Amino acid sequence: MTFAAFAAGCADNSIPRAQLPELDATNPLLAEWETPHATPPFAEIGLEHYEPAFDAAIACTRAEIEAIVNNPARPTFGNTIVALERQGALLARIEGIFFNLLEADTSDQMQEIALRVQPKLTELSNDISLNPALFARVKAVWEHPGFGLKKEDKKLLEDTYQSFARSGAALSDEDKELYRQYTSELSALTLQFGQNALAATNAFAINITDPKVVAELPDFVKEGMAADAKARGEKGWTVTLQAPSYVPFLTYSSNRELKEKLWRAYNSRAVGGEYDNTEIVKRIANTRLKIANLLGYECYADYVLVRRMAGDTPTVEAFLDELLEGTKAYADKDYATIGAYAATLGHEGALMPWDWGYYTQRYKDEKYALNDELVKPYFQLENVKKGVFMLANKLYGLNFTPNAEIDVYHPDVTAYEVTDAEGRFMAVLYLDFFPRASKRAGAWMTEFRGAKIEQGVETRPLVSLVMNFTKPTETAPSLLTYDEVETFLHEFGHALHGMLGEGKYESQTGTSVYRDFVELPSQIMENWATEKEFLDLWAVHYQTGEPIPADMVERIVSAKNFLAAYANVRQLSFGLTDMAWHTLKEPFEGDVEAFEQASMAPTQVLPVVKGTAIAPSFGHIFSGGYAAGYYGYKWAEVLEADAFALFKEKGIFNREVADAFRENILSKGGTEDPMVLYVRFRGHKPASEALIAKMGLGDMEE
Repeated sequence: MTFAAFAAGCADNSIPRAQLPELDATNPLLAEWETPHATPPFAEIGLEHYEPAFDAAIACTRAEIEAIVNNPARPTFGNTIVALERQGALLARIEGIFFNLLEADTSDQMQEIALRVQPKLTELSNDISLNPALFARVKAVWEHPGFGLKKEDKKLLEDTYQSFARSGAALSDEDKELYRQYTSELSALTLQFGQNALAATNAFAINITDPKVVAELPDFVKEGMAADAKARGEKGWTVTLQAPSYVPFLTYSSNRELKEKLWRAYNSRAVGGEYDNTEIVKRIANTRLKIANLLGYECYADYVLVRRMAGDTPTVEAFLDELLEGTKAYADKDYATIGAYAATLGHEGALMPWDWGYYTQRYKDEKYALNDELVKPYFQLENVKKGVFMLANKLYGLNFTPNAEIDVYHPDVTAYEVTDAEGRFMAVLYLDFFPRASKRAGAWMTEFRGAKIEQGVETRPLVSLVMNFTKPTETAPSLLTYDEVETFLHEFGHALHGMLGEGKYESQTGTSVYRDFVELPSQIMENWATEKEFLDLWAVHYQTGEPIPADMVERIVSAKNFLAAYANVRQLSFGLTDMAWHTLKEPFEGDVEAFEQASMAPTQVLPVVKGTAIAPSFGHIFSGGYAAGYYGYKWAEVLEADAFALFKEKGIFNREVADAFRENILSKGGTEDPMVLYVRFRGHKPASEALIAKMGLGDMEE
């Protein structure tokens, strides 16, 4: 699509072609895309194309904004609010490619480009949000919206006005300059934080050459370590801080010395050293506080939570306290049980964090006759993928067809065309499963493009799932742990939210919802991972073909519930420290480690280890958009526990329930208040008791 096609569609506000900047048609980011479903031609895009494309798109966006501001007609919903929604499409296209690849397939050069481009984008954003003439037009429509606006139109008007007001548009000229300064600083800080965290993760590894050290490890762990060593040009076996390497080693190795070294490295990433983030953490928190104060809020959490389902800081704090009060004693019992069990195996002294995975796994092996090595053969990645696709078909009638004509950004990635039961094209889905040095840790869903309808033409989304599963080896396919199966289902739930989104405005479709609502579609999908009726459709032993045994599924559920309280309290600890950082009312210049320990003290189960802190690598809240929002994972767990109860009541494949969930949750995006949507689906507001009951805590042994 050319820029003219982007710019000419601004509702009542088309820009004369003579006012448009000239574009370099040889730059693939600026050229027409003659590709299936207008998907990005990744193979044609080189590093040299990004900065010129960003500069051109920023110039185009400025031209679009000027056209809105200088429109001689009185401000209307069409020529101002819709025009603002439609502007910036070319820039959004380029950002959607660059920043997604910056996370999934980065390089030193891309990170350098990001450092140069980000200030320009922040400046542009501020120039738009702080433009007094533009805000005057928005305010005029807000005060006199006219007649005939539909529900999603009214929501767009509200969102647009609030966006300007919350971005400093009503500030004095002097305070606007401060706002520019603070947001520019914050943008640079969060970008540097993420780059440091990734570099610190990649910088540490332990190479093992003694076969005796790895002899006790399951074959899949040894094979993965051998593959990592080979990829790094090392002999023997290498364990890294990437989850598919780090977690299995801590789980299966009895070598406490190496495990302590590994655990300390993981939990002190970016704490001191070359990639130190401790000062950046303080500067981010303090800069956010300055922004909140400038906009009239006591703390950053107050500013954030006005636009969340929870609504305010006291509600979030009460929610976290309620869940902690209901589960902390059970979490302590989990620790005492595992500690006593470890003592029977000869462990002396307190059970340390690096011991936890090993002894919990041994306990599961003995009590539930369950471990990853027993479970993984039933979860071959290709079968899991087939099962996930099958579930989407049973619930929502979706079909997934691989299309080799769709270009991908890395050889590990596969692209699928997604259609519904009537053959309607719904989305392109990219699947990127395996870890690499150019990809950050974790798992996430993102979009290269969202859904919208413009001038009667519908654009469907381009959705990507990025994960870090164990790669296949020379002797075995990729076999997933139960936790990885849950992760796949979780991220696929986000994908469904994106792929099934409907609406006119891209800013309202798919996952463009409040942060504490966005995890409902993802977390509800995890429930199917323990439903035998679902597993029987695809979960077979990759060598024998026999289905996963019913008693194994029962043991998975029992083992999951056994540590549910501990896992819950661990998540609450992250939520509490997030809120502590973002309810600061005075600038913080103290010690990051001490602050974190104090904030997490009410949730402490395992012993505290000096010299460690998660904040310097806690990307969710310091660079990933979850500031004052990490509680949202637990909030969504309450929602999904209550919502899935309806599936359990009516049937886990019940199309009537699935249709209602699709209609009221998945397709609606951010077009209405999330509590209204939830109550419309479920018939009542959720309560935290649903989650506590789901964890089975009342049934735990005394």
